[in-house]
Amino acid sequence: MTETATTPLTGTAPARPVRASASAIAVTIACVLPVFLVGGLAVQLGEDLNFSPAGLGLVVSVYFGVGALASVPSGALAERYGPAVVARSGILLSAACLLAVAALAHSYAVLLGLLAVSGVANALGQLASNVALARHVPPHRQGLSFGVKQAAIPVSTLLAGAAVPTIALTAGWRWAFVAAGVAALAALAAVPAREGRAARRTGRARAGRGTGALVVIGVAATLAAAAANALGTFVVDSAAARGLAPGLAGLTLTLGSAVCVVARIGSGWLADRRSGGHVVVIAAMLLVGAGGLGLLATGGAVPLVAGVVLGFGLGWAWPGLMNFAVVRLHPQAPAAATSITQTGVYAGGCLGPLGLGAVAARVGYSAMWGTAALSMLAAAALMLTGSRLLTRP
Repeated sequence: MTETATTPLTGTAPARPVRASASAIAVTIACVLPVFLVGGLAVQLGEDLNFSPAGLGLVVSVYFGVGALASVPSGALAERYGPAVVARSGILLSAACLLAVAALAHSYAVLLGLLAVSGVANALGQLASNVALARHVPPHRQGLSFGVKQAAIPVSTLLAGAAVPTIALTAGWRWAFVAAGVAALAALAAVPAREGRAARRTGRARAGRGTGALVVIGVAATLAAAAANALGTFVVDSAAARGLAPGLAGLTLTLGSAVCVVARIGSGWLADRRSGGHVVVIAAMLLVGAGGLGLLATGGAVPLVAGVVLGFGLGWAWPGLMNFAVVRLHPQAPAAATSITQTGVYAGGCLGPLGLGAVAARVGYSAMWGTAALSMLAAAALMLTGSRLLTRP
């Protein structure tokens, strides 16, 4: 097996790629809304349910931890029953959790439990979207489609932020969750009503002999995601600790999110113009991203902006490219293959805020950013190792 482009063995013609891409975006946003809405409404939720920023970190970690545990089973379900069925299940579960938070979350424990359940919804939605893109988007456009799908995740952050002034501060945070639940249910209309029998039959394949390489890439994804998640979690507080005004500190996160959206789409677009070597490109992106994290460990406004641009722009732009590379290498079982690497991404989302947050609390943000940079460097090395394993006959 070589790390080169492969024609998908889906059993179905790649029809309606625009609809498949739009559906993947809608499913991704609907299934990831719970965690970002909790993050966006953390102030209102914390005051009402009496939990601290540490409690918020635990909620996010549990959410991604459950997603990590649910990824491989979700991939198996998507292969067996097809992406449409699994996507609808993820949307319904996500909407149910959002509405349940609005109606039942009168304590921190209930909120924690509901966010844990919604982690399963995220895994279902992600893996179903990967299969849909692999089956219905032509190979020469899959890089862009995966990039756009992953760019929908930072867009979800912007939507969650918009819910604060428009709904939470006027009608209350519970109505924001009601509105999000209704919006998630509306995404059901974007999911195709049914799939062909051939697609379901082909989807029962397994990832196959490249599993060892996928595990190495998954471990690399864990280290990279742990470091990159620190950007979204701590960059505002770190900037404020340097003396930046709260408004300017918030703008650094907005800048990072915008750069991340552009970079994910751009890296996917460029991937469609290469015949292979995508995992090596990811390793190079992580090297540059590690340099950005290292800049955040130094003082000054210029290193801060440069670190955010490099950290978000390259250090956190690789998930779509990784999914694309894995799908091209395992076209016979896209969900089973990407479920392994997606487990690593979710594990990093779980462990990163906890571990790096503890470093920041003990020895400060400079040491934390340095640790994150080393983690991303290690991820780059493992990506190169995974690439070499993929090129073995």
